[in-house]
Amino acid sequence: MCVPENYVMIVAARSSLPRKYGLCVPQGVGIVDNDYCGPNDELLLQLLNFTDQPVEVKKGDRLVQAMFVPFVKAEFQEVEKLTNPNRGGFGSTG
Repeated sequence: MCVPENYVMIVAARSSLPRKYGLCVPQGVGIVDNDYCGPNDELLLQLLNFTDQPVEVKKGDRLVQAMFVPFVKAEFQEVEKLTNPNRGGFGSTG
């Protein structure tokens, strides 16, 4: 699979994953860049079983979904001083 130029593929859990399987995607989402498409590259899914029972995942089980999202590559410029005031930390903006 090759992600189109200027897109990323976002992989997220299906809403039924916790209810049907007792699993979650611990990092929330996965992001696949468009240059990750070599002949030996494969997409792997990291899952967390939050139950006390083993979970069997069978071929064809629908665990996650993927979305192609356009993006703009940012260009950063280093500056000596920032002009905006400090807005605080986590949750400080309301």
